[in-house]
Amino acid sequence: MNNEHLVQEISLDEMLVNQFDTQFELISANDIEAVTALRKEAMTQFMTTGFPSSSDEKWRNTEIEAFTEENFQYYLTPMEPERDIEDMFRCEVHNFDTEIISLLNGWCADKKPGLKTLPNGIVYGSLRQAMQYFPEIVARNYGKIADFRSNGFVSINTAMVQDGVFIYVPDGVEAEKTLQMIKMIDRRESLFVQSRNLIVLGKNSKLSLMHCDDSINHFKSLINTVTEVFIGENAHFELYKLQNLNNQSGLVNSTFIRQEANSTVKTNTLTFNCGMIRNNITVDLQGENAHADVLGLYLMDKKQHIDNQIYINHNAPHCSSNEKFKGILDDEASAVFNGYIHVARNAQKTNAYQNNNNILLKPTATINTMPFLEIYADDVKCSHGATIGQLDQEAMFYMRSRGISSSNARLLLMYAFAADIINQISIEPLRQRIDDMVKKRLRGELSVCEKCVLHCGMPEKEYHFDIDLSKL
Repeated sequence: MNNEHLVQEISLDEMLVNQFDTQFELISANDIEAVTALRKEAMTQFMTTGFPSSSDEKWRNTEIEAFTEENFQYYLTPMEPERDIEDMFRCEVHNFDTEIISLLNGWCADKKPGLKTLPNGIVYGSLRQAMQYFPEIVARNYGKIADFRSNGFVSINTAMVQDGVFIYVPDGVEAEKTLQMIKMIDRRESLFVQSRNLIVLGKNSKLSLMHCDDSINHFKSLINTVTEVFIGENAHFELYKLQNLNNQSGLVNSTFIRQEANSTVKTNTLTFNCGMIRNNITVDLQGENAHADVLGLYLMDKKQHIDNQIYINHNAPHCSSNEKFKGILDDEASAVFNGYIHVARNAQKTNAYQNNNNILLKPTATINTMPFLEIYADDVKCSHGATIGQLDQEAMFYMRSRGISSSNARLLLMYAFAADIINQISIEPLRQRIDDMVKKRLRGELSVCEKCVLHCGMPEKEYHFDIDLSKL
């Protein structure tokens, strides 16, 4: 059967349930037994709850119905690309040597074999092929931390997803190159797209991953991605998420991370464009002395909307976490931040920090920020905070008095505010590229000036001002 899909005259959830009932053999054709069993449980859950809505407490500030009630097509087999794959998946980061994994409309699109094994034993590529060649690793980890009962998007992904990315790093292996997962949406119709990622790091291993979500055209789409990451003892993992989709599309991105003892994780979610984004990030610190940095930067304008839901669970003693998200909102853009830190009763000596800072450039921009701590241990250091404000007028006056135009002063202040997150990127070529993208985003869409002092892509001229960044 080629590209089976239903012409939608019913709701999206009804269409998906119908496909599951009528095309289950096709959907589960490449499964291992454990995945097939999970599909059936997850669909039972989805049929009970359906997609979330803004009437649900955890979704009340995001009008997800604008997407779940849309007419989308959902394909059960890969589609032929409408343009040359090699041209679509060229990395734009100069001097950044990576191993690239390409996904097109939810399916691995590499012309090479679907799985690649490096000389050091690292395996990466298609998840559906990993079920065939590495069934024990998949069975041991798949669906273990991505709870399909958490919301309808995770349940429908567990029930119906067919492909995604598999990455395995053996014990004691450090990846020499960054892995780059490039996910493109390119189709001349509105699509509902799903993918699933399974990432497993063994003991004493190390991996950096760059995860790019992009769209080429301006057709409306809804992307539903679920990622599970398992970090072994004394392993180190860095995850950089770049989100740059068209303003008609929506992205629901659910990431679940489990850390064992003495492991470290850094995630940095950088959002430049999309009509609606919901980032659900859950980090479980399961072993002693584990540490997590969970960072993010969002630059939104027009009527764009972003909803960041961050859950950090301290389940073991002597663990630490640092959670920091910053946002700049213009026009009628809106944002939601819910930072939740849970400290279990036995998680003594926890050190947890959480902060969310926002700049609203116009009165029509809005932010709902809700930092939250739930602590059951008594020997901890935990703090949280949130700020919402405009650009610092004292700093503006200081720069204006030294001959800097109002537009350039605004641009420099916004850049200084964002640089705190950009500078956390440890890979130098990637940091330079993100730095350049932020400058262009601020200059071209959030702030317009005649004489830009941020010469993107050119040798940098240094500016030194005594600006109190704590006021931003």
